[in-house]
Amino acid sequence: MVRARFATAAIAAAALSASLSACSNNDAAQAQQSQPAVAKDASLAAMVPARFKGGVNVASGVYAPMEMLTENGKFTGFDYDLGQALAGKLGVPFHFENQDFDTIIPSLQSGKHNIIMAGMNDTAARQKTLDFVDYFHAGLAILVRKGNPDHISTVLDLCGKTVAVGKATVQGDLMRSESRKCPGAGKGPIKIAEVPTEPDAQLQVRAQKATADVLDAAPAEYAASTAGGGKLFEVVHDAQHPGGYSPVDTGIGVLKKDHDLTLALQAALKSLIADGTYKKVLAKYELTSYAIDSAKINGHS
Repeated sequence: MVRARFATAAIAAAALSASLSACSNNDAAQAQQSQPAVAKDASLAAMVPARFKGGVNVASGVYAPMEMLTENGKFTGFDYDLGQALAGKLGVPFHFENQDFDTIIPSLQSGKHNIIMAGMNDTAARQKTLDFVDYFHAGLAILVRKGNPDHISTVLDLCGKTVAVGKATVQGDLMRSESRKCPGAGKGPIKIAEVPTEPDAQLQVRAQKATADVLDAAPAEYAASTAGGGKLFEVVHDAQHPGGYSPVDTGIGVLKKDHDLTLALQAALKSLIADGTYKKVLAKYELTSYAIDSAKINGHS
């Protein structure tokens, strides 16, 4: 009986997950059709270390619209398009592979991948292991069920409620920090449910196992506008935090031992910003408001 109930729950979860992703799969297929070509720049190609001339293995994931998979398993999304533009400038192929976010840094340390492009926030803690070529800037947002049945208007309205977040993310750190501000009596602390992936977090909200999903602002807005034809979720807009909570840079993660590759990526990104390609890719996914002005390493020139 226990096995039967578990199997039924697994089937239901799979069906619900499919309903959440169906629209984004269609959008992903459309996005992939117009991938811009970028010409090789000989001076930038000369900066690529010899050990990467055969190609760069990219650890990525599914975090729409940053990274998406089409129905036939092909990558698309902002990170993918930007990665292909960088590859064009540098004259080396970028091979994107799906990697669980909580194992994404170890995948670099093991040599399986060379860089991370997975909507990863550039934080001081991660800079102990990685260098980041920053390419995006946004805060965190609260995603709730359509109609906002629990009347969430600020992050502290989540006190006493369950919030779903991805494992090993800054969203979990933010929730733990905010939970300490919850009143000692009454509602109680924020209950944090860490799940393997962002689609899992959305599934928790849809299934009413969590009041909210906390994630980066761009993916939150994308989920609200596309999941279930825009009928499943909405984003809480906090008047005191119009740009989202704890705005931070997002960057390409590279091991510190590969600093020469970091410099090549930074130079290529500067070139894409200068020639307008960067803004075109942002505009393709309606992400212009999250643009950075210059390519920096760890937030510095």
